[in-house]
Amino acid sequence: MTPEADVAVVGAGVVGLATAAALAAAGRSVVVVERNAGIAQEVTARNSEVIHAGIYYPQGSLKAELCVAGRRALYERCERLGIPHRNLGKLIVAVADDELPALEDLHARAHANGVPEVAFIDAAEVRRREPDVSAVGALDSPVTGIVDAHALSLSFAAEAERHGALIAMQTEVHAIESIAGGYRIAARGGDGAASDIVAAAVVNAAGLASDRLAECAGFDVDACGYRLHPCKGDYFSLAPAAPLRVERLVYPVPAVAGLGVHATLDLGGRIRFGPDTEYVSQLRYEVDAAKGAEFAAAVQRYLPRLQSEWLQPDYAGIRPKLAGPGEAFRDFVVAEESAAGRPAFVNLIGIESPGLTASIAIAGRVVALLASL
Repeated sequence: MTPEADVAVVGAGVVGLATAAALAAAGRSVVVVERNAGIAQEVTARNSEVIHAGIYYPQGSLKAELCVAGRRALYERCERLGIPHRNLGKLIVAVADDELPALEDLHARAHANGVPEVAFIDAAEVRRREPDVSAVGALDSPVTGIVDAHALSLSFAAEAERHGALIAMQTEVHAIESIAGGYRIAARGGDGAASDIVAAAVVNAAGLASDRLAECAGFDVDACGYRLHPCKGDYFSLAPAAPLRVERLVYPVPAVAGLGVHATLDLGGRIRFGPDTEYVSQLRYEVDAAKGAEFAAAVQRYLPRLQSEWLQPDYAGIRPKLAGPGEAFRDFVVAEESAAGRPAFVNLIGIESPGLTASIAIAGRVVALLASL
């Protein structure tokens, strides 16, 4: 069967669209397949929209490398195309002396990862910058910011289409078959009609469904270590009339299973707190209002004036985590699978935070992986 496209990208979240745009700009014919009715409606639509600096990830990991490179590229793209964003900066705060060694470790990791301008500030400087924040010291990360994730995704979709890519919505893949010269992708439309797409290469950018998609292509996801463990995170927002303000992002010293319940701002200046961590067996997005007291207790460690009645349930997201409960750090999977007998098949699995920040760098990595194929 003759390929209808050079590359089929499965998933129209920010990473899939960035990848499609980069491949199309490199001269590849591209088709993007998305099961939802619009772009960027799952993981991309339900995150804190933070542009991360690259502080938290082990030196040499893909998360560290691609976050640092992606952040630089993302700011440049936002400035060039007028994508809404703000370079707010961030404080990682220690609320007790026994947390200061953790800040020292993070500072060393930031330096090792090439994150610029990260510096210690003392309690007095924390109070000067953020009068409502209580801390014995903090790391200042001036290159952290926020971005409109949907506007960013739209920019990638527009770029991909400008270079000839096709984006097929309401098209869900249910089988991928290796054939001579590429892959046959069997899909169903929103009306139930079956269709086949033949492509020389496939990029699995299916987010929360990326392990299932790998299974559709014949991978033993448990043997490969590709099984996802969906992890829900809820957010609460601060009531607009609450007499509490922060001017930048404020994070506690990281917790075991995540970065802790932190304070973020959106582009309209609204303050939100989250996410927590809850591994789930089914995808669900309701926020339990009863969690308000628990969130308040977590935030009061560094914003002691917060009152629980100032919090209101906001939204929830689900992370496509490779690490299960209590498991150690797991890196992004960005893998061309020739060694597994599937040449020109690229798996992007476990693309949780900092996937948004790293999206342009991930796309560049995929282009390089497929360049010689």
